[in-house]
Amino acid sequence: MRELILLRHAHAEPAVPGQADFDRPLSAEGLAEAEAVAAWMRDKALVPDRVLCSPARRTRETLDAVVEAVGNLDKRLDAAIYEATPGTLAGLVDAHRDAERLLLVGHNPGLERLVALLSSGQSGDYRGMPPAAVAVLSLPAEAEIEPGIATLSTFWWP
Repeated sequence: MRELILLRHAHAEPAVPGQADFDRPLSAEGLAEAEAVAAWMRDKALVPDRVLCSPARRTRETLDAVVEAVGNLDKRLDAAIYEATPGTLAGLVDAHRDAERLLLVGHNPGLERLVALLSSGQSGDYRGMPPAAVAVLSLPAEAEIEPGIATLSTFWWP
């Protein structure tokens, strides 16, 4: 078995006039959430082999807190994660099938729909993923990513 850890970014500040959504930083609440997620991951020994992260500022800042808590990680920024569909995210996960424990840091609605797609087979069967939520999915070791292939083993948020 291998694990897929999906982490939605923590709460971000609303965009100020002229600021792109992509550049929104974490709010004070979001920084506290990111630190809570990081501590939870450290306490659960959820240290990924590889990290794929959206290059948006709020996802990078969420990941920075995790790195500070669990140590240096093999992290890669991937622009395809920003505003991705569940199909795009599934393709990214499948391309990194060699990682025993993969962490993907991204955004809704893509992440919550990916959880639904992989665990129930229906991308429209999602129930939400609040900011800073973590979903841990167990997958067969060498299997290709397809609907319904995963088991949701843990769902947590601060």
